[in-house]
Amino acid sequence: MTTTAAHAGPRAGRTARTVLLTGAGWLVALVFLSPYLQMLLTALKPTPELMKSPPTYLPSHWQWSNFADVWSLDDPPVTGSLGFSLYVAGMSTLLALLVGLPAAYYTARHRFRGRGAFLLLVLVTQMFAPTALLVGIYREMVSLDLTDTGEALILVNAAFNLPFCVWILNAYFASVPKELEEAAYLDGAGRLGALARITLPLAMPGVVTAAVYTFIAAWNEYVVALTITSSKDRTTLTKAIPGFVTAYQEQWQYLFAASLIAVVPVVVLFIFVERHLVSGLTAGGVKG
Repeated sequence: MTTTAAHAGPRAGRTARTVLLTGAGWLVALVFLSPYLQMLLTALKPTPELMKSPPTYLPSHWQWSNFADVWSLDDPPVTGSLGFSLYVAGMSTLLALLVGLPAAYYTARHRFRGRGAFLLLVLVTQMFAPTALLVGIYREMVSLDLTDTGEALILVNAAFNLPFCVWILNAYFASVPKELEEAAYLDGAGRLGALARITLPLAMPGVVTAAVYTFIAAWNEYVVALTITSSKDRTTLTKAIPGFVTAYQEQWQYLFAASLIAVVPVVVLFIFVERHLVSGLTAGGVKG
């Protein structure tokens, strides 16, 4: 009887701790999700309810057609802006990885003179915000005749996210034992073959982490897109969304509907890469 009571005490304590942690987790999730819930409720209101005073949280008439109507609007163009944003974010991610992978791999495998200074310089460039360099960026794009083009946004987004890619991939490549590549050399694989067949698959969580970070940063970028592009068919979604509320129109329901639509690609991306992302954020940082 005494043994049973002794075991019941710690078990009850663990159960209570689990319940408390679960409740705290749900509370934190509710705090972070409450803005999105409010956005959804506002997006489902008809126009007269948006102007009601005092306002109500729940719509009296659920206007689900707002999510369908927002796709057919031409000012601002949500459909074209969504496609353009996907193009810019996707190509920015691809370019950052194409440049960052070789740089990270070389700095992880070779102890050349100036390596520390190079990595420090890469880290310092991460501290510069695009807003602080906006005038210089615009003048450079004018000199390159790239204003009002998607290529300009791709170059800028890739450049500003490249330091993060190099740093996280450098740490991850360094954590992959060099002996595995040497074993591949003995089996007849060249350096590129060992990289493609051995190192990259083992470093894939780090690659996925860098890709997700770059994609989200490019997807959410607003200031550079607002400055460099002006054509309606070269408008990113982040730039198009504020166009629903101007001095001449206030379409709050469409603004929040488009904002929720803008969240969907990022959520879908996280669902597909969540397993690799968690591994990439926790691994690769134990060896420099």
